[in-house]
Amino acid sequence: MNKSDEELINECLAGQTEAFSQIVGRYQNRLYNTLVSVLGSADDARDASQEAWVLAFQKLDSFRGHSAFYSWLFRIALNSAVSHQRKSARVRLSTDQVAEQTGAEPPDSRPDTSPSHSLEVQEKQEAVQRALNELAEEYRVVLVLKEFEGLKYEEIAEIVDCPIGTVRSRIHRARMELREKLEGILGRD
Repeated sequence: MNKSDEELINECLAGQTEAFSQIVGRYQNRLYNTLVSVLGSADDARDASQEAWVLAFQKLDSFRGHSAFYSWLFRIALNSAVSHQRKSARVRLSTDQVAEQTGAEPPDSRPDTSPSHSLEVQEKQEAVQRALNELAEEYRVVLVLKEFEGLKYEEIAEIVDCPIGTVRSRIHRARMELREKLEGILGRD
């Protein structure tokens, strides 16, 4: 039987630290993948997620359960990533470099597709990632949380610590800017 996050957190706080490894197993891939999309760098995402897990473990007693555990964890990771980016201005990796480092290639759900179609899909995915990386961080973060993570506006507002109206406005602006950038890169289909 799978235990809830709350049960695992309570066990961990009671001294059963192995319960935390179950929480890590539950969220580590989701956190890392979201951070890659937000930060545009596999290395930065790895660093931020590792630091977030350490901080989450250290501050677990401050989790009050007012929000989902993942929202709380992502807020820690985002703060860590922003702090890290301020300390060192690192060059963003291209999608090709991310694929080389992570071993993750864009999935092709139709095995009988021609190589040219696969290449076209890959080029479009790279264009989307490039355009996403060009967005201001405040827009990129909310757009990734909404579109890739499927979070509700309320959850996003809590993570980025701003009013729901601001979140809605940033998402709208991010979509508009992303659309403009993609039209410039890909042209109209």
